[in-house]
Amino acid sequence: MSFDRVLRWALVAIAIAGLSAGIVARAAGRPDLADVAWALGTGPVIAGLAVSIVQDLLRGRVGVDAIALLSMSAALALGQPLAGAVVALMYSGGNILEEIAVARAEHDLRSLVDRAPRQVHRKSSERIEDIPIEEVGIGEELLVHAGEIVPVDGVVASAFATIDESAVTGEPIPAEKTRGSAVLSGSLNAGETFQVTVTAPASESTYAGIVRMVTAAQTARAPFVRLADRYALIFLPVTLVISYVAWHISGDVTRSLAVLVAATPCPLILAAPVAFIAGVAQAARRGILVKGGRALEALARAHTVLFDKTGTLTVGGARLLSVEVAPGENPDEVLTLGASLEQASHHVLAKAVVAAALAQGLKLKPPEHVKETMGAGLSGQIDGRRVIAGSPEMLVSRAELSPWELRAIRRASWRSALIVFVAVDGRLVGALLLADELRADTPRAIRLLRDAGIARMVMVTGDRAAAAQAVGAALDLDAVLADRVPSDKVEAVRSEQRLHPTIMVGDGINDAPALAVADTGVALGARGASASSEAADVVILTDRLDRVGEAIVIAQRARRIALQSIFVGMGLSLATMVAASLGWLDPVPAAIVQEVIDVAVILNALRALNPPLVRSGPRLTAEQGLTLHHDHQALLEDLDRLRQIVDALDDAVPESVAGLIGEAHRLVQSSVVMHEREDEDSVYPKLTEVLRDRHGLAAMSRAHREILHLARLLARIAEDLPSEKIDRYLIRDAQRVIEAIETLVRMHTAQEEDIYEAVAA
Repeated sequence: MSFDRVLRWALVAIAIAGLSAGIVARAAGRPDLADVAWALGTGPVIAGLAVSIVQDLLRGRVGVDAIALLSMSAALALGQPLAGAVVALMYSGGNILEEIAVARAEHDLRSLVDRAPRQVHRKSSERIEDIPIEEVGIGEELLVHAGEIVPVDGVVASAFATIDESAVTGEPIPAEKTRGSAVLSGSLNAGETFQVTVTAPASESTYAGIVRMVTAAQTARAPFVRLADRYALIFLPVTLVISYVAWHISGDVTRSLAVLVAATPCPLILAAPVAFIAGVAQAARRGILVKGGRALEALARAHTVLFDKTGTLTVGGARLLSVEVAPGENPDEVLTLGASLEQASHHVLAKAVVAAALAQGLKLKPPEHVKETMGAGLSGQIDGRRVIAGSPEMLVSRAELSPWELRAIRRASWRSALIVFVAVDGRLVGALLLADELRADTPRAIRLLRDAGIARMVMVTGDRAAAAQAVGAALDLDAVLADRVPSDKVEAVRSEQRLHPTIMVGDGINDAPALAVADTGVALGARGASASSEAADVVILTDRLDRVGEAIVIAQRARRIALQSIFVGMGLSLATMVAASLGWLDPVPAAIVQEVIDVAVILNALRALNPPLVRSGPRLTAEQGLTLHHDHQALLEDLDRLRQIVDALDDAVPESVAGLIGEAHRLVQSSVVMHEREDEDSVYPKLTEVLRDRHGLAAMSRAHREILHLARLLARIAEDLPSEKIDRYLIRDAQRVIEAIETLVRMHTAQEEDIYEAVAA
């Protein structure tokens, strides 16, 4: 514990002890001892404060502390030690409040360097030994086991390695590395054990560079100017002028001292800290850990927000986007076979495929005789059939691709997705498209930030430009900066800082330097990203991006309340000072009036403990919201099937067209139409009760009518099939209607989710 911290706590203890002893002495009928106790409790605080003010003056800074020194000194000089003791406690306690908040905010956060490996597995003369990382030399061979962090920069010495670089570069999909490929320290080995040849010592590797950037950014930050100090620069000279005028006009020094007592700066000393610490407490209830009032105040002034992409705007990692199938194949069967085979693999993508199949309720089968080709795929037997799942290079060797294969590869390219083909007994039956995707709450989070007054939003990511531009366009961001390494992210933050107060939001190691250099760094810490959490000023403990907007709203409200308290307190103090200067208030009554003002100001500042934007009236219960969400999940599965039917109609023979269109019709009637009518009959009436603006639901009902209209068109097509000639024009019309239903319902469902989120309890 530093000397300054010990001193602060000692002064608080002395102030409390002096005030308490004086109260006990006064209650025992010994006012003389009470005055002595209060004076002894105030004196050390005055002395400590005087030293602090001298140090600040040497740094060229004058703040609210000077008013506190004058007030306590004047109180003792006037023979009002009780007033001095109260001010001493308020001043010393105000200084300690933020220290407590910061210490609590950083509780249980791991430091950045804790993640760095301490030892490495060096291979020499067919022997493997564990040595300290500092002893590693360039050219040496190291082993990196599965799940371990790559300790230093190097090149792959094994035939193959699977590296998760998302924490360092932002690339969400694990990279497949071959012999001679470069690997970065701080990356994760997402595959089997591999060898790496060292190209840089630990002190010069990528991870060490990130640590150095974080440290440099934190130490180079401009000193934060407290809100109270800004107004103290006005209040201090005004106080001195009024005090001098009172003495000059009356010739009575008591009147001048009464002005100083009336100027006790508790509105400045405590109003802002209390409001901001109350805001910190309110944020904590929402899973937002703010490291002190200073961080909250900086958050309230933000103009620009920069986002990382992977794991921040997107979910991070691979997710199954779609199943592309050959003509006549069943998507569920393709996914079942692929996932059954992938059960035998430890690859990150394999886990994503298996998870997607289980989420859809598919029953997986045990694979036999599995053989994995590193970097290409794996093969095995399932129910007596030989199944292969792997890359296009492994399975698509023909010079000329079939139309469905071209379509699958094209769709993967459009969506920046990785493609895994599935073959059965030597014949391609389908392909699995995997990629990162937007968080479900990202659009709402962006809208909340716009509503909170954020004028500019920029995505800065280490991911590829194509994937980054797609996300930026979907969210209507103001700018997209792709292929950025950590140092580039720092420079991007600094560029924005030159214009306006800037927030950086991220979650990975590669974001830590930018989080540290930003005016306010916000880390999504729900997944345990210790590097970003340590560097950030604000940590979102729940896996919700929309909490960033809530944090800003809470901070803005706390700042408004702090300003109200300061302005009202200063105004009332000025009025009391004027009254004292005119002789209407003696020192003791002036001190009493000032204490009343102090209490009122502090009570007002405590309003920041209440949640912002409190709505009166009924709200949807959590159970109702959960039911609606589950209904939508089931509906989205049916919409996926409609999309598969549209694709199947591309290559369908006339004999199967009627069956596919009939299936789509039955699905729309039993799922979509029933859901929309249920919404209109029972859900929307409940929403009407809780929405302030009920007219907004009119547009949603208009969408219901359009969906039902399209459902009638599809029903007409299905009913006319027995007598209609099935040609390409009829198929095209059916595809258009089914696609329109699928697209409109998907968008409409997303809008409803936003409404439910806004009105949930």
